[in-house]
Amino acid sequence: MIRSAEYPALFAARLDALKREGRYRIFAELTRPAGAFPRVRWASPSGVREVITWCSNDYLGMGHHPLVRAAMHRAIDEGATGAGGTRNIGGTNALHVELERLLAKLHGKAAALTFTSGYSANLAALSVLGSLLADTVILSDADNHNSMIEGIRRATGERIIFEHNSPRALEAKLAEIDPGRPKLIVFESVYSMSGNIAPIGEFARLARKYGAMTYLDEVHAVGMYGERGGGVAQERGVADQIDVIQGTLGKAFGMQGGYVTGEDPVVDCIRSFGASFIFSTSLAPVLAAGAIASVTHLMQSPEERRLQRERVATMKSRLTAIGLPVMPSQSHIVPVLVGDPVKVKTLTDRLQERHGIYLQPINYPTVPRGSERIRIAPGPCHTAAMLDAFVAALDAEWSELGLMRTAPAIVA
Repeated sequence: MIRSAEYPALFAARLDALKREGRYRIFAELTRPAGAFPRVRWASPSGVREVITWCSNDYLGMGHHPLVRAAMHRAIDEGATGAGGTRNIGGTNALHVELERLLAKLHGKAAALTFTSGYSANLAALSVLGSLLADTVILSDADNHNSMIEGIRRATGERIIFEHNSPRALEAKLAEIDPGRPKLIVFESVYSMSGNIAPIGEFARLARKYGAMTYLDEVHAVGMYGERGGGVAQERGVADQIDVIQGTLGKAFGMQGGYVTGEDPVVDCIRSFGASFIFSTSLAPVLAAGAIASVTHLMQSPEERRLQRERVATMKSRLTAIGLPVMPSQSHIVPVLVGDPVKVKTLTDRLQERHGIYLQPINYPTVPRGSERIRIAPGPCHTAAMLDAFVAALDAEWSELGLMRTAPAIVA
């Protein structure tokens, strides 16, 4: 029998195993001074130091934008900072309503619903959409995010996994399903650890052919793709062919929260049946105010998107030129393969301590074992001088650690 006093030691043993594998995660304590991004202050063991962050999901620096900060200050001055409860129990604010109307407009949909996180949005939406119609089949891309996987697990429908980004594999699965059964195809636009972009138009065509709904996670694309920042589906002219588009306010929009958009009855069902929506305190109005300002600005301004694409193209070109194994990426994500959990942690530690460069190692379970990598996210706030310093530092540490200069064939 295990004695109650023994449990801490048993859990400590599991942590020790994680550390031996090189997968134990240590959080860096960072302060983001207003207007200084991508410069951040790091509370290092030897004292506070300035470092440049190259892996933030605040892809366009909107978390520091003057318009966003001013909108949040006004919201604080004019009303409560907290929501006061769930959306049903006093937690629906005029700013929530305004934000949802704006997000529906962004994606060209009839309705939108906001959540405290993109994770909660996927959890609620997929558990509801995969359960309400009897005998539903959910077809999920093999590389879908954990939040999507968890939402699908909570659904009562049958689950089928298809090969990543493969219309051929998806069609083979669809062809085997009784035409009379409800079907839901679930996938992402930009896969954040590889930079892959889904064949959205092909998936939408197959959905029409086989009578399926489509659910597209655009969290790593909203704000950065499309004429108004509506994502890859908008950029490729197929947003109207997607039934539900899910997004986040916590990445390119620089705030916090998630949302879903779609037809009124679909969104209303998620609102009415989604447990992680019903039982969660609603998004703080001050965050909703910041999100409104950010989304409105990016719907009107292409400049941040233009600058980001320039920085990304330059980074990919410079790293490829010095022989680093830049993994194929169609998007703003620049993944560079290391292939070892201990070495990737050593690399990022050295960059931070020796060069004032902040990157986080990406390892299992975020990516498959053997495909450990760094994930670089250049943005419009990174200067040419910052990029020069980054490339020089990475080149030097890569050589000192004896890391490979040519990437083997690998499934990202």
